[in-house]
Amino acid sequence: MTEIVLVAGVDEVGRGPLAGPVVTAAVILDPDNPIHGLADSKKLTEKRRELLEPLIKEKALAWSLGRAEPVEIDELNILQASLLAMKRAVESLTITPQHVLVDGIHAPALNCSVTTVIKGDQSEPAIAAASILAKVARDREMVELEALYPGYGFAKHKGYPTKQHQQALLELGVTDIHRRSFSPVQMSLL
Repeated sequence: MTEIVLVAGVDEVGRGPLAGPVVTAAVILDPDNPIHGLADSKKLTEKRRELLEPLIKEKALAWSLGRAEPVEIDELNILQASLLAMKRAVESLTITPQHVLVDGIHAPALNCSVTTVIKGDQSEPAIAAASILAKVARDREMVELEALYPGYGFAKHKGYPTKQHQQALLELGVTDIHRRSFSPVQMSLL
């Protein structure tokens, strides 16, 4: 009998926006309970992500979310904040993974072996599952932030630097959820 190696997939969402946290997820899938339809969250419709999210949470052996707040992004830089959020997600898992697969080329320092996988959200089901959980969580939060900060359009653009968002920055100013180290936000502070 071969021993099952517990592998967690990790991905992040929200490196490019001007506002809001960077959100990560870590997922350990159950090899005996596959989830059909997993794919890179960016290639799925919002409706499909919303349908897959509860399935992932139900069928995975373990899952967790991690995050880094705008103030941490400003203090550390977006890459280091993303790695911190990934570390938080992995360390919050209820089961300790033996190996971690991380989407991209950068990986956090963890207490287990780690492999980076370029476009891993397209080739590794656990990373795809993590990308879906992170995207759904961050998108929901940005919709909620729209109510707290009306006029910015967070529910629509999720904090990304659209023309509408940049115009709102000029007209309404910078909020405490904006990333002050990002140049479009810095320009609004001048």
